[in-house]
Amino acid sequence: MSEKFDLIIRNARGADGAPFAVGVRNGRIAAMGPAVAGHGSEFDARGLTLGGGLHDHHLHLLATAARMESVDLSDCRCVDAVIARLRAGAGAPGAWVRAIGYDERIAGWPDGAILDAWLPDRPLRVQDRTGGYWLLNGAGMALLGEGPFPACVERDADGKPNGRIWRGDAWLRERIGGTPPSLAALGAKFAAWGVTGVTDAGASNGAVEAALLAGAIPQRLVMMGTEALPAGEGYALGPVKLLLDENDLPPVEAVAGRIVAARALGRNVAAHCVTLGELVFYLEALSVAGGAKPGDRIEHGGVIAASLIGDIAAAGLTVVTQPNFIHDRGDRYRAQMDADELSDLYRLGSLIRSGVRVLGGSDAPYGDANPWVALRAATDRRTRGGEVIGGGEAVGRAEALALYQMPLVVGAPADLVLYHWPEDASALGTGALTLIGGEIVWQA
Repeated sequence: MSEKFDLIIRNARGADGAPFAVGVRNGRIAAMGPAVAGHGSEFDARGLTLGGGLHDHHLHLLATAARMESVDLSDCRCVDAVIARLRAGAGAPGAWVRAIGYDERIAGWPDGAILDAWLPDRPLRVQDRTGGYWLLNGAGMALLGEGPFPACVERDADGKPNGRIWRGDAWLRERIGGTPPSLAALGAKFAAWGVTGVTDAGASNGAVEAALLAGAIPQRLVMMGTEALPAGEGYALGPVKLLLDENDLPPVEAVAGRIVAARALGRNVAAHCVTLGELVFYLEALSVAGGAKPGDRIEHGGVIAASLIGDIAAAGLTVVTQPNFIHDRGDRYRAQMDADELSDLYRLGSLIRSGVRVLGGSDAPYGDANPWVALRAATDRRTRGGEVIGGGEAVGRAEALALYQMPLVVGAPADLVLYHWPEDASALGTGALTLIGGEIVWQA
């Protein structure tokens, strides 16, 4: 009697182009190979490529969902364009206008008085392109209520809030309230791209964020956060997130203390390291805390000097990089940085060749959430304008996919994506079928 499966995907190909089929039973991969003998519901892959579902190893879910409901300023290049976009996006009187993607090269970091001139009759909060600053106008500040205010709220010469809030997301969200953004549309977008798992990298994640995120999307969820983030249903507990800011670094002993506390909880650590200074500081803090442990992570690795690659490899650290930033921001990097500095940006190939484990993430909403943008950028290192940054860091398609895919293994959860990645190097890949736990969550 032939073996029974819940689903058999036939006539697919593996990443190497060879014939490939998978049999799924009870949500897991029950059989795989050039062909699968058995019966059950069948899906004809028609020669498309079948592999493990994509996992975005670094993003911010609530902010990405909120972006879908926000005024996008990312393509504005002058103050007049910003003002026009804000006023066109204003809703009912008294309703917040939430804008994202503001580029500080347009007019610096405007305070509340300047924003009042841009949008005087609605409460306004504008997030800069990096996600570090929130900028509020007078009507927005009035809704924050009376003080005292935490250190993240900047003051003017008279000690009054000036409208600029640095790294104050959690406090601002608590203070202004409101309904959290719906994650359903975002989960559907991820499914269409072949994303079956995500890691939320919020440094302030705790029980409140876990309650909002668990079960809100069909994808498997890993959560980083504070030491207080509890284990729970609907997500896996990730590393303790250390949010480092080169302009305001704490004593190295304080960060080492947090690393030791994470160890006592049985958790790894992951540090925000966009700049070289932040990376060097993190490596020192790990040393003071007794050294790195397998599973500890460098988030971003925005600038990694060649001289540090050996140290990172020897420490066994994982680098979670964003190849999409080469595409998304590369033209800005070329305009602002010296040519000899560009090769240190978002390294990839040199890390892999040195034995460093590298994973990929989007840092959405601060980078493009579509993983195929990052996969293409990993292989060609091209900016939006078509220029190449760090061509020696490019990798082949198999190495790029390994940043986001786990190898398929019999007995593992059937998190699968059927996709087409055109031979044209400039084209994006597209998904055709996405399964999570053996269930079809999206089909073209």
